[in-house]
Amino acid sequence: MSRKYKFKEAYKPYFISFATVNWIDIFTRRLYKDILVENINYCIEKKGLFVYAWVVMSNHVHMIIRSEDEKLENILRDLKGYSSKQLLKAIKENNRESRKEWILWHFERAGTNNGNNKKYQFWQQHNQPLVIQNINAMEDRLNYIHNNPVKAGFVDDAIDYPYSSAVDYNDGMGKINICKP
Repeated sequence: MSRKYKFKEAYKPYFISFATVNWIDIFTRRLYKDILVENINYCIEKKGLFVYAWVVMSNHVHMIIRSEDEKLENILRDLKGYSSKQLLKAIKENNRESRKEWILWHFERAGTNNGNNKKYQFWQQHNQPLVIQNINAMEDRLNYIHNNPVKAGFVDDAIDYPYSSAVDYNDGMGKINICKP
């Protein structure tokens, strides 16, 4: 299926967003955010992903990424595929997950309505990649990403949100090994 948004030049930085199906708030629990962060770090270390900025919100992720060797669509396919398996396993095994049946029902329903899945669908299929053409666009997207938790009311200052690269841009060290532009 052709999509309006595509990766055309992997070596250029792209702003991407991807969300859980039905915008289900999965990333309200640290365990689930940590699994996703671990998967992103794996893609950096083993698959040649460069991450300039990132944020994990309650039901979606924003990133600025690029790659030199591997196609970005392949890296994202692997990241989303593997993380969805790991996250579904964690949800199923989490005895403290009060919404378990409800969450799994939604993911199973989405999966059975999409022939690309075996049983569950965790992520929406699109990433909406937008190439970043210049430094002004990069700064605009960086500010957008880092201010997302502030706008959502999670924190008063972007550097206080631990699941974002904002701290990296303020002389700190975040959870993901980023590349600064």
